[in-house]
Formats: sequence, structure tokens, C-alpha cells
Amino acid sequence: MRWALAPAGPAPRVLDLGAGTGKLTAMLVSLGADVTAVEPDPAMLAELRRALPGVRSLSGRAEAIPLPDASVDAVLAGQALHWFDMDLAAPEIARVLVPGGVLAGLWNLDDDRVEWVAGLAAVTGGTGRRTLSESRASGEETRMAQSGVLALFGPVEHAEFPHGQRRTADSLVATIATHSQMLVMPEAERARLLAAVRAYLGVRPETSSGEFTLPIVTSAFRTIRR
Repeated sequence: MRWALAPAGPAPRVLDLGAGTGKLTAMLVSLGADVTAVEPDPAMLAELRRALPGVRSLSGRAEAIPLPDASVDAVLAGQALHWFDMDLAAPEIARVLVPGGVLAGLWNLDDDRVEWVAGLAAVTGGTGRRTLSESRASGEETRMAQSGVLALFGPVEHAEFPHGQRRTADSLVATIATHSQMLVMPEAERARLLAAVRAYLGVRPETSSGEFTLPIVTSAFRTIRR
């Protein structure tokens, strides 16, 4: 987040766009940013307001942002920018940003350069957690350029930040079960796939005994409003 916000200067006014339940919002507040959170889902917005009552939060979408022109120094989207219709969202984001303001997208990705993580991705068949190789193959930078973002913004910069998350087999299976592709599956198919994930984690030496570290890479893009 510090890398994403660097062009905006100290104590920036930040729009957390597609803020969800406020995980990124809380971290932005902790960095000293003046944050406005915008989220379209009523249930997620209610949770954000419960957890962060002191943060300004609004119902809205990337394609119709409920803020005045040139009202923020930075727009961040955590695990959300890929949902935006960028042909509509890019002009809206440019509208609410000051000239020289920054647009940034952040994604947490499982590091499937690690063998057991690649094996887990194979078991889930693309319905589990998104991986680093999938992100690189999808070309988020190219998608942003093709959407017309670069007509309003400068070149897209990219950085990757490796880290890890302490997990157990139970907690990882529980998280995978919440992913949207899992939630829309027929119940029997979802149960079969989650059982296969649990079985895989149970036989891998890295994950079969208590806690383990799930290797993650945060992939970050930023671009400056012209």
C-alpha cells in the first residue's frame, strides 16, 4: 500500500473502491490516509460500517462513483479491480482524482512457484484461490491498457511483494469454500471438491501436520492520472 500511495504524497485523500468489508480500508486508516470507502453490496457495506464507524462509507460502484470531481488523491482497489467495467470505470475514476492522482489495484495471489501450492491449484481446477501464474498469464496490465485506461492515465507500473500467511488445513479449506465459484456449484460437486482439497492437504508433508505458511505474492499495479 505504501508503494501504491507513494505518488499521492503524505496523508492523501484515498478512495477505497469496492471496499468490501473494510480490510483494506482499515489498513489505509492505519497509514494516516483520509479514507472514503465505496461498496455496492449492502451486506458488506453494513459490516464495514460496523467495524469502522468513523470512516466515511458510501453505497456506489466503480462505474458510478458518488463523489465530486477532483476530490481524492488516490483510488485503491483491493481484490476488486478485475470486477470493474473499465470502459466505464476509468473515466469515473479519472473524474474523482486530482490531476497527478494515482489509481492502484492490489491482488493477493498464491505463489504457485512452490510445488505444493501448484498441486493445490491443480486439485481445485481454477475454482480455488487465484495463483501468481494465472495472474501473470491474464495480463492485468494489458487488460488495463486495452480498456482505454492509458488514454486518461500514464504508463502502468507493476510490483510484486512476497509474504506468507499462517494456515491450517481446516482454515484453508474453509476459505476456499467461500470463493464465488465454489458458492455457485451444486452442493454435491462442492462437497466433492472440498473433500479432494482436504485429502490433498492431508497427504502433503508441508500441510499435513498443524500450522503451515501459505506463500503469497501481492501483485500491485499503479498508474498516474494525466
